[in-house]
Amino acid sequence: MDEDGIAVARRCYQAYVDGDRTAIEALIGEEFSFTSPVDNALDRKTYFERCWPNHRNLAGFRFVHLVADADRVFVTYEARTATGEAFRNTEILTIRDGRLVAAEVYFGWPMPHPAPSSGFIDR
Repeated sequence: MDEDGIAVARRCYQAYVDGDRTAIEALIGEEFSFTSPVDNALDRKTYFERCWPNHRNLAGFRFVHLVADADRVFVTYEARTATGEAFRNTEILTIRDGRLVAAEVYFGWPMPHPAPSSGFIDR
């Protein structure tokens, strides 16, 4: 990686917390693609229309794992919302030339976990 991918990842998450659209636009490449369980390869324009407004709901991130491997950074975080709720997600970020070019998001669970320790939730 030309620039430390973990540092780029941290700046992306901080831009969300700060509501800094200028910062996040500078970090996301033109060829950006965003995929999650409910989004399939959104382009940069659609990502900003659909996902960026969520920055208003985020108060902070606590990183559980930040692991770089070649041009990818594997991130697990616990996020706090503006209303005090918390949740955990994992994301795989692809970073090239100091810019985020792809994000895969895997939704986690609310915090604290709704199932009892060593237990599960019947559905």
